[in-house]
Amino acid sequence: MTYCVGLMLDRGIVMMSDTRTNAGVDNISIFKKMTTWQVPGERVVTLMSAGNLATTQALVSILDERTKAPGERKSSLLDAPSMFQVATLTGNALRRIIKDSSQAGNRSTFTATILLGGQIQGSSPRLFKIYPEGNFIEAGEDTPFFQTGETKYGKPILVRAYDPDMSFEAAIKLLIVSFDSTIKANLSVGMPLDVTVYEKDSFRVTHEFRITAEDEYFTIVSNGWGAALKVAFSSLPDFSFDDTENVT
Repeated sequence: MTYCVGLMLDRGIVMMSDTRTNAGVDNISIFKKMTTWQVPGERVVTLMSAGNLATTQALVSILDERTKAPGERKSSLLDAPSMFQVATLTGNALRRIIKDSSQAGNRSTFTATILLGGQIQGSSPRLFKIYPEGNFIEAGEDTPFFQTGETKYGKPILVRAYDPDMSFEAAIKLLIVSFDSTIKANLSVGMPLDVTVYEKDSFRVTHEFRITAEDEYFTIVSNGWGAALKVAFSSLPDFSFDDTENVT
């Protein structure tokens, strides 16, 4: 399992992913699940993956090779005229990989889901969620962020605290709380965390970094959020059995 989140903001896009993969509790490894391609001044595309590791690595390798092979440039992320076309190319490649792999086994074994975000000159930043079948949906005002992987534990804070006008710094703080909640609830999600920040119309990666388990800020936020929850819980009115037993 994994956990990835992409946030659409007025300022741009923030994407964060964990790095844990596992094939049982005694076979846990760290693999990067985020890949970025960019042509400074022209486009930035960031991909995050959740699902079968062999499938997602094959997808990234195929997409990357197409950017370097002259004969494949027509199907390259670096030549597609729009982010919609980038999502289409990615979905088609994912579907083909799963289909080819499934001929030798159970299709569900090779499944994967992709979050894809970025901007190409001449259009606005866009964020997509791509399914194993190759089809996809796009984030908008009503659904301004996407999650994939182990989503349920980290979603409540996103729903309650997300604001499209928030700063990049506030968005990263929000995502850290979301990931911390998920990590504490599910052993299949773990540190370190990879982060990419893209500022609208910059056409270059604005910030790209990794947050480790020893990161001081992550520790402060994690401990502070836990303490704040206890204070908030204690401040709520106490329940009384008398209130319910007196109701007829």
